[in-house]
Amino acid sequence: MTILQLLLLIVYSSCLAFIFCYSLVQLHLTFLYWARRKQPDAPLPELQVWPPVTVQLPVYNERYVVERLIDSVAALDYPRHLLHIQLLDDSTDDTRAIIQQKIASYAGSGLRLEHIQRPERIGYKAGALQFGLERATGDFIAIFDADFVPNSDFLKRTIPGFAHDRVGVVQTRWGHLNRDYSLLTRLQAFGLNAHFTVEQSGRNNGRHFINFNGTAGVWRKSCIVDAGGWKHDTLTEDLDLSYRAQLRGWEFRYLEQVEAPAELPAAMGAIKSQQFRWTKGAAETARKHLPEVLSSRLSLPTKLHAVFHLLNSGVFVCVLLTGLLSIPILYLKDQQPELAPLFKLGALLVGSMVALLAFYWTARYQQTKSVWQTTRRFLPEFFLFLSLSMGLSLHNSVAVLEGYAGKKTPFIRTPKHNLVHRRDSWRQHVYGVASINPVTLLEGLLALYFGYGIWLAFRLQDFGLLPFHVLLALGFGSVFFYSLSHSRRA
Repeated sequence: MTILQLLLLIVYSSCLAFIFCYSLVQLHLTFLYWARRKQPDAPLPELQVWPPVTVQLPVYNERYVVERLIDSVAALDYPRHLLHIQLLDDSTDDTRAIIQQKIASYAGSGLRLEHIQRPERIGYKAGALQFGLERATGDFIAIFDADFVPNSDFLKRTIPGFAHDRVGVVQTRWGHLNRDYSLLTRLQAFGLNAHFTVEQSGRNNGRHFINFNGTAGVWRKSCIVDAGGWKHDTLTEDLDLSYRAQLRGWEFRYLEQVEAPAELPAAMGAIKSQQFRWTKGAAETARKHLPEVLSSRLSLPTKLHAVFHLLNSGVFVCVLLTGLLSIPILYLKDQQPELAPLFKLGALLVGSMVALLAFYWTARYQQTKSVWQTTRRFLPEFFLFLSLSMGLSLHNSVAVLEGYAGKKTPFIRTPKHNLVHRRDSWRQHVYGVASINPVTLLEGLLALYFGYGIWLAFRLQDFGLLPFHVLLALGFGSVFFYSLSHSRRA
């Protein structure tokens, strides 16, 4: 065996091992979720005296959704003299005028609506939140992104969750206003539902670290201050502050039963922009906090979950490398049959698939409560979701590697278009994100590359990796097609 072949096997095996370990962690979260489901949560205490709350609404060029946002927050069922609403407006377009007109329409209503505009957009969303925090009058800070439409009882269902003085955050589950708008929105909802059902609940049930999801949650103001405030040195200011707070001993509480509906991005450019920010920000946060997590006095299970929580975006790098190397592996396996025992490591992919099936099936089951309905609807969505996630692995790997390397890029917010019904369209709107670049062209080439892997399986009569190559070819082909199609239509 040559050194190059040995290196190929080491990298391929290492990536498989990481994917397998990540899947085992997800399986453990599934176990923690089911174990706690057998023990109903204690009811939240009924408050006789409500504390003052500041609601922060960070917005940047949101002409299509900002009125909807203000109306939903203005309808919150909470004592008006205790409610302080901040419009943290960094907009450079007519969103500013829309906000001013909307606030004027509430004059005399008893609501305290404050339009805050910074002289400079330093620090993007994190900077806006910190700027508002210094002017906030509430003991608790509720945060909603521009695409959210919180239910009127949101505060009365979350504030009681702070019964214990060391509870620093109460996070709620995201709902989806436009889940059925398109195939892309359905698949995004599929993935997010698993995170907000099994993953967040499982970590919280096991008393492991969870994260504030950037919106649809409430902070204790003193927790933010104690943890050092909002920082903009990562693209995921929410994950960063979550770890700083929990490493200082603050507890987070997740309320799965409380839903905050929001809009899902419908265009591939917007999806890629959001994915880039999430995955790169997670890598930046891992680079920032992983050493402290490893050297902390956390319990071994909590430390293990924290490590995989921080490194979860690294799965995209492993998926990409495993895919790229899988075709050379087929040739090596054909040419050197004496190495057959080593190639049985491919069975780790099967084990990973089983663990992920349990993870995502559980999330789907919690919606239907029917084994038959769950399984019937679940399987096609699961494999399409898996394929699309694989198709985004190149784009997300670039983001992850930039994050690990410390390369800084601006915060690009995800455009919102007020898409609720299928007849709604984003194509003529002014906000858009370009989705054609060199990475897009490489995605098209990778679709062909894995199509070659499908042909090679029949050529070599080795079908072990055929399902993997089918998912990869379909995923990269779909991402390439949507990128071209949505850029043209935009």
